[in-house]
Amino acid sequence: MLIKKFSQIGIKDISSVGGKNASLGEMYNQLLPQGVHIPNGFASTSTAFWNFLKENDIQLARKT
Repeated sequence: MLIKKFSQIGIKDISSVGGKNASLGEMYNQLLPQGVHIPNGFASTSTAFWNFLKENDIQLARKT
């Protein structure tokens, strides 16, 4: 999956969407049932990032 809605992610998804997006998803899912209205945003996944680099033949510089 390349994109996930905040409603689909939580803190357990740090490895696939990063810490900030996982936290936003967690906040969305915890606060919405309490009546706090938050727009359901989205996060691109690490798979999307790596696919983009591969498809565009982009090489990352390696630290030595």
